[in-house]
Amino acid sequence: MNIFRLAADISHLVAIAILLAKIWTTRSCAGISGRSQVLFLIVFVCRYLDLFFSFISVYNTVMKILFVSSSIATVYLIFVKFRATYDKNHDIFWLSVLIVPAFILALLINQEFSFFEACLLHSFIRYNRSVAIMPQLDMLSRTGSAETITAHYLFALGTYRGLYVLHYFYRFYLESHTDPIPLVAGIVQTVLYADFFYLYVTRVIQQNRNIQMPI
Repeated sequence: MNIFRLAADISHLVAIAILLAKIWTTRSCAGISGRSQVLFLIVFVCRYLDLFFSFISVYNTVMKILFVSSSIATVYLIFVKFRATYDKNHDIFWLSVLIVPAFILALLINQEFSFFEACLLHSFIRYNRSVAIMPQLDMLSRTGSAETITAHYLFALGTYRGLYVLHYFYRFYLESHTDPIPLVAGIVQTVLYADFFYLYVTRVIQQNRNIQMPI
């Protein structure tokens, strides 16, 4: 545990809270990619299978339960509770384009060649997680706009991944922990957010200028 991981976890929780609050208060999942949320659900369920046979700390266990349960809740709200508001016409990114290459990479590049390691727990999930946001970004490019609350969710989620990259650098330089797979996957995911970050910051600056302009 270090300050970067703690800040990353907080940013992640903020992103999840924003997303769930947006869906529940508006009674709508418009603008939210259900396919991205399915990928996140796959990531969390597979990544935290060790809940049943491994205990690290109370903090670690609580965070795992929160991530899995919130992901299940999000998928339920999108595909069951508020399915009438789900924009399936714009959420059309093929998941196989992401899952299959991630699976192949996990078989070829992993920490230890075993089914549990390469295919379920670490490598596959890290590769899959790095591109899980792509259906959401693709949906934004198709619609050409995003609600303010959705933009806040994506910014918080991108901040979470960026902070985790710093967390891996911290462990590498100060704890001599070498694990290139999560570092590279984290960098790839952060790069995917780069264009959105630029547009988000530009939009916020423009809004502040408009507010400060004299009448």
